[in-house]
Amino acid sequence: MERRVFNFNPGPATLPLPVLEQAQAELLNYQNTGMSVMEMSHRSKDFEEIVFTTEALFKEISGVGDDYRVLFLQGGASQQFALIPLNFLSADKTAAYAITGNFAKKAYEEATKLGKIHVAVNTADNKYKEIPRQEDLDIPADAAYLHITTNNTVYGTQWHYIPETNGVPLVADMSSDILSRPWDYQKFDLAYAGAQKNLGPSGVVVVLISKKMLEKVPETLPAIFNYYNLAKKNSLYNTPPTFGIYMLQLVLKWIKAQGGLEAMAKHNEEKAALVYEVIDRYDFYQGYAHKASRSFMNITFRLPTEELEQKFIQEAAAVGLVGLKGYRTVGGIRASVYNAMSRQGCEKLASFMEDFVKKHG
Repeated sequence: MERRVFNFNPGPATLPLPVLEQAQAELLNYQNTGMSVMEMSHRSKDFEEIVFTTEALFKEISGVGDDYRVLFLQGGASQQFALIPLNFLSADKTAAYAITGNFAKKAYEEATKLGKIHVAVNTADNKYKEIPRQEDLDIPADAAYLHITTNNTVYGTQWHYIPETNGVPLVADMSSDILSRPWDYQKFDLAYAGAQKNLGPSGVVVVLISKKMLEKVPETLPAIFNYYNLAKKNSLYNTPPTFGIYMLQLVLKWIKAQGGLEAMAKHNEEKAALVYEVIDRYDFYQGYAHKASRSFMNITFRLPTEELEQKFIQEAAAVGLVGLKGYRTVGGIRASVYNAMSRQGCEKLASFMEDFVKKHG
């Protein structure tokens, strides 16, 4: 095998090696069908089995019951920014949005094109460095829904509690931390995630939606934008991203084999702690997010100068630590350590950080 690097890119992100190896072994002949999943008709029984099994596995791991559906769609999380208000924001309603970072702001901006929006909270004034407290949220009692973004990929913050909405439907973009920890997913009426960070390759978006929410979808929507229709057709209304769904199933099987969400949480907390410990030990490194809001998925920090940051990125890449450049609005360094990032990768990064500060601090 060619040398593999430790890939800290924020997405598309690293995948579990056993998943890649199984996909490689089955690439030409999936389960004796004589063809690749990429060649298989989405109307075939073999592919229908992949879809049904993947939905069942996602529900099992997340802990939801038969009152939920799991959809496998296209367009990424960005398309969901528009589909959610299209499906649930009627002319006589207002939706509430928590603006806590880059993608939360994008979701809000798309929604304003489609209906009346109330800002439940906006943390821009403190440069998105922390997650708001429950008492900071202003949620109208009659809101169509509250939308949150559970992990801020750009700034490195994460919700560590599920907000209480007092009956207002809760909608969440979980693109960068879905299935990374045990959560009460039944408190969410709709949760969605682009697969390319924690669940699989790019091209698939997963939508977990309650049947109660599906009943609210208006019949007037075009079929391709209609969640009720997409659920009724089992994600097979049109040709879905077939190979991506298959890969997603392999990742879900891998998560289950690791011990499920309890094991994922332990794994993610321990490996992130290795990097945060070095950040906190040296004044040379300055963590971006407030400690109470730190993400276990995206670790963001600055160095004393931009010149040192560029040197850090270059020297890290030379030893197989890639994808560490921070987002343009933040700068600095960002290490994305999703489920599939190994402890070994974070150990090597922490060790590199130790060596770097000794050389340049």
